[in-house]
Amino acid sequence: MKNTNTIVTTALASLIALGAVGLQTASAAEDKKDVEKCYGVAKAGKNDCKTMNNACAGHSMSDAQPDAFIALPKGTCERLTGGSLAAPAK
Repeated sequence: MKNTNTIVTTALASLIALGAVGLQTASAAEDKKDVEKCYGVAKAGKNDCKTMNNACAGHSMSDAQPDAFIALPKGTCERLTGGSLAAPAK
């Protein structure tokens, strides 16, 4: 019985810790006002959010996919070849 209680307690503590880390990461990303979405420069599988063709980050199918973006410091996107601050038309 003691071994089972230890395993359950450890599992619950791990879930709580992971949840707290996830909340902290989400709020840290929202607080960054000095970044902008840069479309058309992400490598395949390295995009930051959903695209018109998929619903998850990291699932872009090709390099420089026009509807895939990555978050970059403000002013960086305009200096990249193929970089655009505007999403492509749907």
